[in-house]
Amino acid sequence: MQIKVEGLTMQYGSFVVMRDLNFEITSGEIKVIMGVSGCGKSTLLKHLIGLERSNEGTIQYEGALFSPDAPDYAAIRRSFGVLFQSGALWSSMTLAENVALPLEQYTDLSATDIRELVDYKLSLVGLSGAGHRYPNELSGGMRKRAGLARAIALDPKVLFFDEPSAGLDPLSSRRLDDLILHLREVLGTTIVVVTHELASIFAIADKALYLDVETKRLLCDANPNALLESDDCAPVIRDFLTRGEESQHN
Repeated sequence: MQIKVEGLTMQYGSFVVMRDLNFEITSGEIKVIMGVSGCGKSTLLKHLIGLERSNEGTIQYEGALFSPDAPDYAAIRRSFGVLFQSGALWSSMTLAENVALPLEQYTDLSATDIRELVDYKLSLVGLSGAGHRYPNELSGGMRKRAGLARAIALDPKVLFFDEPSAGLDPLSSRRLDDLILHLREVLGTTIVVVTHELASIFAIADKALYLDVETKRLLCDANPNALLESDDCAPVIRDFLTRGEESQHN
């Protein structure tokens, strides 16, 4: 088991976002975190990558406790790749320079080896030959792919995406979904995606977590396609996965 979350409660002061979360993510799995706005999807992502800390519950990576006090904390964080909504590229740097930055900071590779790796990572995301361009010269979809190239620069064990389709047109969003599946196939990376986009959820998720804003609980950890076919699917989850269309027709 690559990631194990036990008894995790997320809160700000006295306000509880989610309580007693328990789930696992296996190596090579694509896990989607879904739910309506305000349910805590991005907050959970921040806990998983170490930007937020909870006083209740634990997160483990390959059996090692993920906590600022734990000896493996820095090494575990370095095994992550994160693609934020905006892409978070340095606007004053070319794409090649953006992708090279983590390699220059965290490896002893030669300049020649770094250039070769940068070219390879850009090619993986469909940006071969675009290394000389700056972020403001790119479309939204290309910026997302460039941010992804940087996220995979250090060959992360786990890739995290925060609303990767935000701001993209349907075609660019579908291409990004295809790219996520391709990277899992090529790199064998475990992938965690926060999204509310139904097309993406059904296209890429091996399993999906549904965070229920009303009960502040995790209601399911299952394949979304299988959920819709199940008689045991909770009404709130069915409404979310159908955008309420089924209940309107009943």
